[in-house]
Amino acid sequence: MKLGIGTYAYMWSIGFDGARPEAPMRAMGLLAKARELGVRVVQFGPNLPLYELPASELEETLAACREWGLELEIGTRGVETAWLRRMLEFTANCGASLLRTVPELEGGRVPSRVELASRLGDVAPAFREAGMRLALENGLIPAAELDAALREVNSEFVGITLDTVNSLAIPEGTRQVAESLAKWTCCLHVKDFVMRREWHMMGFRVEGRPAGQGQLDTPWLLGALEAAGARCNAILELWPPEQASLSETVALEQRWAEESVRYLRNLIKE
Repeated sequence: MKLGIGTYAYMWSIGFDGARPEAPMRAMGLLAKARELGVRVVQFGPNLPLYELPASELEETLAACREWGLELEIGTRGVETAWLRRMLEFTANCGASLLRTVPELEGGRVPSRVELASRLGDVAPAFREAGMRLALENGLIPAAELDAALREVNSEFVGITLDTVNSLAIPEGTRQVAESLAKWTCCLHVKDFVMRREWHMMGFRVEGRPAGQGQLDTPWLLGALEAAGARCNAILELWPPEQASLSETVALEQRWAEESVRYLRNLIKE
């Protein structure tokens, strides 16, 4: 297991609709952060998609990855067969080691277990032939259904990107999801959090925290993955709460990334 950072560790720095910094982080900025933090893997998600970069910027980014010895992982959304085949070709041409995707269909519709297994079965041979792993991120589909679909496909080249918080939206807890999907995990998103009651006691608030400073039992999680024989990298992601200004939020995000990497280095021995 190698430690890395992803574009979802820097959502505020990159920007999104409703929060656009004056000087947003670009692809080379993420690589510079990886060098600064001393991590060996970078994962580009749909919030800074490599496949939408101008050709010159893409070429510069890939050249820097090679020169600086950074392992590249690429993220997208969707499980439409044609799109996955296109992304497989792009990911392979970039020299990346893994394609992560959110399992949704056109219009954001969540696929049924049968639909998911069918589409994954269609593309699994192509991923095997390319030696590329496809990793579905949890959060939209119950862990038991993901497990059943993967059992049906039965390919070592199709697995899971295990996110530690996403499945709260279903809702399913981190331990439940990890225990069901550890054996399929080929990418880990380390995202620490706290969940606490609102002051009026009617409902809960979930907020991110730097790794090691929330309620995520990271040592247990890493142990569970090791016991299951998972082969994966650990990619840091963050959910910093919005501050009084965007510049303050970006600064908080940057500090959290540094604190998180320092903590995770004590647990992940590369």
